[in-house]
Amino acid sequence: MNKLTKIGVSALCGSLASVAANAGTMEVLGGATATWSSNEGTTTGNPIGMNTGLTFKGSGELDNGTAVTLTVTGADQMGYTSGSMSMATPSMGTFTIVHSAGGAGVDRFDDMMPTAWEETNGTSLTTGLQTVAGVGTTQNIEWSLPTDMLPEGMNAYLAITPRAGAGVTNDKASSGDTGTGGGYDIAISHNALLDGLNVFAGMSSIEQAIAAGTGASGDRTQYVLGATYAIGSVTVGYQQSRDNLQQTAIGATNSYYENSAFGVSFNVSDNLSLSYGNHKSQNSLNSGAQVELEAESLQLAYTMGGMSVKIAESSVDNASYTSGTANDSDGTTIALSLAF
Repeated sequence: MNKLTKIGVSALCGSLASVAANAGTMEVLGGATATWSSNEGTTTGNPIGMNTGLTFKGSGELDNGTAVTLTVTGADQMGYTSGSMSMATPSMGTFTIVHSAGGAGVDRFDDMMPTAWEETNGTSLTTGLQTVAGVGTTQNIEWSLPTDMLPEGMNAYLAITPRAGAGVTNDKASSGDTGTGGGYDIAISHNALLDGLNVFAGMSSIEQAIAAGTGASGDRTQYVLGATYAIGSVTVGYQQSRDNLQQTAIGATNSYYENSAFGVSFNVSDNLSLSYGNHKSQNSLNSGAQVELEAESLQLAYTMGGMSVKIAESSVDNASYTSGTANDSDGTTIALSLAF
């Protein structure tokens, strides 16, 4: 997204005078996207949709050179979606308070496959696919280690939360007891092992109430491992992940999800790109039953200056981990995006 406007906010930053050495700036970022969706087996009604989101980004600098950033996003129909506050220190890395923004910890690797537009399960077709998220989608604090501490090309992140199941709360408020304990994520990526190669891995552990037959048998753990490789105009990728829920209730209760995904993208020109993605996910119930969900998407994106047209032809088998042809469907999503 491009910058809409940039205004000085010295008056606003005056409230931060105790920590800020210089007046900051506020940017308004945004774009417009209209979509047309047609999905098999659903009552479409009016297929026209529109994204009306804006992002406000404030930045400033402290006396010691620490760069501070505030990001607040209002997505579809301008409802509050997420926010974050970060401090990029000169020598200790970056500390970010994440307000349900997603993309932190293990969640940054939930689907890293190359694509022309969206993740395999990110189109208008409802798949019910369960990936890994760790503590990254709840309120958490993430530390991005300084690159001086790491080998060249490596990035490492540690995200923690006191309550993984907590909802989004305002300042001076707390979530109360959510029934889920604290948790942490560790995520690592490396892009300097070989030209064009990026490898990534992550793990998460979240405390759960242990109670035979009704609770959990241990902490919820999640793992992800994968790589992408770019050569010329082609990028390929593969990853695996697992979510161990550790639930003890007998019957139709999920014990774990095990996923594998691959994708390939091709830049036909500077303006045109194509991609194909496939994501398989098998759930295992405590009863011993298993169902494999498979989602795939063929996508095209064409850019003309500040305008882009994107098309996704998607399909899902055993949507929401329910077997039978009634849960197999196809869908088409067309989007027109304008950048400002």
